[in-house]
Amino acid sequence: MAELYYGVAYYDEYMPEDRLEKDIEMMLAAGINVVRIAESTWSTLEPAEGTYNFYHIDRVMDAMHAAGIAVIIGTPTYAIPTWLAKKHPEVMVTTVQGTQKYGPRQIMDIVNPVFRRYAENIIRVLMAHVCQHPAVIGYQLDNETKHYDNTGHWMQSGFIESLKVRYPDISQFNHDFGLDYWSNRIDDWADFPPVESTINASLACAFSQYQREQVTAYLAWQGELVREYCKPGQFITHNFDFEWRGYSYGVQPRVDHFAAARALTVAGVDIYHPTQDHLTGREIAFGGAITRGIKQGANYFVLETQAQGFPEWTPYPGQLRLQAFSHIAQGARMVSYWHWHSIHNSFETYWKGLLSHDFAPNPTWREACTIGKDFAQYGEQLSGLSARHDVAILISNEAMDALNHFPPADGKTNVWNDIFRRFHDALYDNNVGVDIINDVDAQCDKYKVMIIPALYSAPDGLLSRIHAWVERGGRAVISFKSGFSDENVKVRSTPQPGGLRDVCGVTYNQFTRPDSLQVDASAIGLPDTEAELWAELLTPDPEIEVMARYRHPAWGQYAAVTRAHYGKGQAMYVGFLPEKAWLYGLFSQFTADLRLSSQAADASFPVIVRRLYQADGQERVFIFNYSPTPQNLPAPVNGVQVLQQGRVSRGKPLILAPWDTVIIASDLEQEEA
Repeated sequence: MAELYYGVAYYDEYMPEDRLEKDIEMMLAAGINVVRIAESTWSTLEPAEGTYNFYHIDRVMDAMHAAGIAVIIGTPTYAIPTWLAKKHPEVMVTTVQGTQKYGPRQIMDIVNPVFRRYAENIIRVLMAHVCQHPAVIGYQLDNETKHYDNTGHWMQSGFIESLKVRYPDISQFNHDFGLDYWSNRIDDWADFPPVESTINASLACAFSQYQREQVTAYLAWQGELVREYCKPGQFITHNFDFEWRGYSYGVQPRVDHFAAARALTVAGVDIYHPTQDHLTGREIAFGGAITRGIKQGANYFVLETQAQGFPEWTPYPGQLRLQAFSHIAQGARMVSYWHWHSIHNSFETYWKGLLSHDFAPNPTWREACTIGKDFAQYGEQLSGLSARHDVAILISNEAMDALNHFPPADGKTNVWNDIFRRFHDALYDNNVGVDIINDVDAQCDKYKVMIIPALYSAPDGLLSRIHAWVERGGRAVISFKSGFSDENVKVRSTPQPGGLRDVCGVTYNQFTRPDSLQVDASAIGLPDTEAELWAELLTPDPEIEVMARYRHPAWGQYAAVTRAHYGKGQAMYVGFLPEKAWLYGLFSQFTADLRLSSQAADASFPVIVRRLYQADGQERVFIFNYSPTPQNLPAPVNGVQVLQQGRVSRGKPLILAPWDTVIIASDLEQEEA
């Protein structure tokens, strides 16, 4: 096992000519030490039912092993062969648009028993063939698995059966979901209507949660099959992805990453992001924080990220290095590109790999050579790194679903992710590292501050745990639209913010969409700002501090931001969506008397600083310049530069070139002193 993995997806099946020997030569020159194969070519592996072709798999495994390059085998189940679709059209997924036609990938019904039977067969055939090969170090389950908006028979019937178990009394089901409204009541399970056309958000969100549970079950099912063939030391991973807006944007609405990751021994992720003048590292940061979080802070694999990618992503000099070390600075142990070569035909012809269509050396490949060399030379110093953050962000698929059914905007985007990114990015831009969590429990006592964005739907138990965490001394930043409805998306009839009213010491029963609504924060020394998206008209209890008020002839009597002391802790309630810089100013006010280990430096974007630690406590400080202009900052620690060599002294000027990366091995004894 390597200290750090530097890899590519490799598709010998797609090559217009035999390139294997030359490709390996160029991979070795670039420091590539792992390739991913087999996960997308079921039709090549099984060209006809029961007929198997291992030629491409065998030749690649043999050649890579001879070259000292490790291999990850992917189960090929996310793109089905034509003969299966023709013989069993019922395996095609049904969505609100109808039954999907063959052509794209990910068009199968993952809960259909016929599909499962064929998928199990190809997984077993592949695993039996490759499991003893010495090149294979681990397995990837499927590929960016989701439920694909499945509304078909097997998905809906399974959902109904789950409700029967949950509600032996169908009247209680009708009550909890408010189905008397518009005569939606169901008094016989046999009369259950199509879920995809429901106007009831409670029912729609419950179905969405069930769909995510089927993704969890599907990956667990594949994991159990693969585990039967695993040798000691081999890992099982999966490449989770995120909400897609032309790049990785926010929390994935179609998968519960925390639940689905239980099937894995190592978490994996695909992170794609804008580059050139739009490269910020924000997507690398939140994607890494989520992927760390789903395995309790463990190192993870970046199984896919871009090398060249789309034409608008062709990286400027230095950006490929900046991206690679940014992944390591989040706790990644692998950086792997999709993909090695650029495909010469079909759908992704213009999603370019590390090599262009001519296979010739290019500036991106040459820069990759420097990364591979550094990974090999400094891998021992840069592997096994962990974060020591005391700031966390609480995320929730259920709250996302519920809020997006009643979006406080025009509904054209995933509004919950817009809110999440605003809070995350405000901290990222000011060098506050975060962990991302999906529950509050005793382990959360290590956090001094918790950000809770738009927790619109939540069970009483979670809200009680938030109360208890604050009471024990935590500080919660709670946004608008939190605590409003229960786990069934039923609005609480208690004073809002519902189950968070006591900890926040504030109530409201009116709200509005702001139209040039100014917010006065002179009480805490912040400039005026403008409310975005939503505005709750807050009435605080007498003892509660008002940090900001609305500046408006009608709403001026209402608070916009409040701070409450609760037990040993504090809760700040933010009744609107602030702009990013103002939001960080608010966070700074709220935490001014705390010393946060998450605060890596006083610098701000485009200079990004991350602090990670090896198992023996040795600190590694990563400093990045996400801009085309040189940046000058005081060195944050005493130590030795890992990549450039030479000592640095705390407070002395440190100059970063455009799109530059500096890593410092700090002097442990001096830093502790």
